[in-house]
Amino acid sequence: MNQMHTEPDMSDLQALQETLSRGGPYAIAVSGGVDSMTLAVVAGRLDPGTEMFHALSPAVPADATQRVQDYAEREGWRLSLVTAGEIDDPEYIANPANRCYFCKTNLYDTIAAATSLTIASGTNTDDLSDYRPGLSAAAEHDVVHPYVEAGISKASLRTIAGALGLSDLEELAAAPCLSSRVTTGIRIDPRLLPVIDTTEKALWELIPPSMQVDGVRCRIRPGSVGVEIETVDDLSAITGAARDLVRRVFDDAGYAHLTGDVTVEPYRRGSAFLIETLNLD
Repeated sequence: MNQMHTEPDMSDLQALQETLSRGGPYAIAVSGGVDSMTLAVVAGRLDPGTEMFHALSPAVPADATQRVQDYAEREGWRLSLVTAGEIDDPEYIANPANRCYFCKTNLYDTIAAATSLTIASGTNTDDLSDYRPGLSAAAEHDVVHPYVEAGISKASLRTIAGALGLSDLEELAAAPCLSSRVTTGIRIDPRLLPVIDTTEKALWELIPPSMQVDGVRCRIRPGSVGVEIETVDDLSAITGAARDLVRRVFDDAGYAHLTGDVTVEPYRRGSAFLIETLNLD
């Protein structure tokens, strides 16, 4: 992912450290993304009593779990890998517009049962302007948001990661949970989520180095699959190969019924999310 490098603003890091120092130690919900990973590094270095919790789930990309485990070993984290059980929650599986509420409820219930520490999330100030039903679950579980308290945005926390020498996190492309690739109202199929993950990884490998790409999404739509690529470059050179790749991966996994009409188009943020749930009955 290509990010614009700026001079490290140590005042943001100091503000975050001061916020964390006023409470804690915390139980950090670590997804494997830049937000929670950077928070975990800062909190863990401040207080060795900090606990990290990462949920193992078909909805979590395999690379994210590996990243958490690698950092835990390197940083000496007290890491717990947990199964939150959202996949067994029929309200989550139904994939309503507020699916994230049920995911976070299961996650925070699981963490709260395992520790007496206050739970902290990687929510930043940018998240407050989006529709984030998971924040309701956080409020119900008294989860704190250190970035928000310190007034830190997504761009600022990336700068913090860079200032700490965590270039891999600073440059990490956004990768929400795999269930976010499934259009609202289409039931979540736990077996399909790893197929989505495999497809996206293969698409990244397909893209030539000459293309400037900041993101790849494999979207599940009613009866079809759509590929979205975040780039300023022309997609026509890889459209055919991308379609063939999707058909091969999905067909091999038993999902040939979704590959009759594979589209390849520019990335549209949140295009699988519908505020009004589809009625597919």
